[in-house]
Amino acid sequence: MHQLSPADLNPAVLEVQYAVRGELAIKAEQHRVSLEADDHGLPFNRIINSNIGNPQQKGLDQPPITFNRQIAALTEYPPLAEIVKGKWPNDVLERAKELQEEIGSIGAYSHSKGVPLIRKSVAKFIADRDGYPADPEDIFLTAGASAGVSLLLNVLITSHKTGILIPIPQYPLYTATLSQFSGVALPYHLSEQDGWKTSLEEIRTALKASESKGDVTPRALVIINPGNPTGSLLDLPTMREVVQLCEEHSLVLLADEVYQNNLHSPSTHPFHSFKKVVRQLNSPIALISFHSTSKGVVGECGRRGGYFECTNIPEDVRALLYKMVSVGLCPPLSGQVGVDC
Repeated sequence: MHQLSPADLNPAVLEVQYAVRGELAIKAEQHRVSLEADDHGLPFNRIINSNIGNPQQKGLDQPPITFNRQIAALTEYPPLAEIVKGKWPNDVLERAKELQEEIGSIGAYSHSKGVPLIRKSVAKFIADRDGYPADPEDIFLTAGASAGVSLLLNVLITSHKTGILIPIPQYPLYTATLSQFSGVALPYHLSEQDGWKTSLEEIRTALKASESKGDVTPRALVIINPGNPTGSLLDLPTMREVVQLCEEHSLVLLADEVYQNNLHSPSTHPFHSFKKVVRQLNSPIALISFHSTSKGVVGECGRRGGYFECTNIPEDVRALLYKMVSVGLCPPLSGQVGVDC
């Protein structure tokens, strides 16, 4: 009998590398297990994993936002409302009731794009943030932003022929996912001497380099703003140049904006979304914007809540995205409730 081996698997899977959960993380877990023994022999007594943004993990212990957890509790167990009436704030009870009436049981499947009421909440958040309207039908709720990124890369890539421009340094999700779907990474380097600024010249150089690959077609540009892991924040002139470059080269812009609330000096260095810039310029470029409940002050990483918004995406393409998310039936309901909060 032939035993299953890595050689029998999809070769693209063998190419996937994900350092965030890689060798160092594995070693840390081994140390954590060793620390359970009285005679562990290690020169420390606890492990704090700093390899990924995960603020509520043991060791960091960021307290969750009470409002979010109270809403979650009431949607998980609606009879709790009678027990906490007069003890919990009225806005919590009212919001949970509104969600329950819309969703029913969170043990049931929802619409594949997410609960319509929650998508309306997301659309209102985007409109309030940017000053431009947002359509709930353009919004797909996802199991964290990562699920949305994977879906879009999967849809955009033609194996070994599609190039995706990615920043270096980058969050390893992108190289790992490109390997999984047999896409071609077209790296462009951020300018370290300029505070990790996004360099348009570097992007143009990467585009020219792709021409030497012959049959590789640049399809999309990934921008992580604010940057991960650099923390850099794009200014408006650079963002306008990025949009114009995407117009020039017919690139889909994938805007990873999950750190938009992680700002050091928001009064002097505010976040601007690419959705707002695209609308200001009246640009026709295809834009997909990602956001998540895992970052900012919320830090609900394990809840797996996120969304992406489609801007200037044709109806027939949106229909294909809907077909693909329908394969997974729906994003987790607890994550959707987290997004609504």
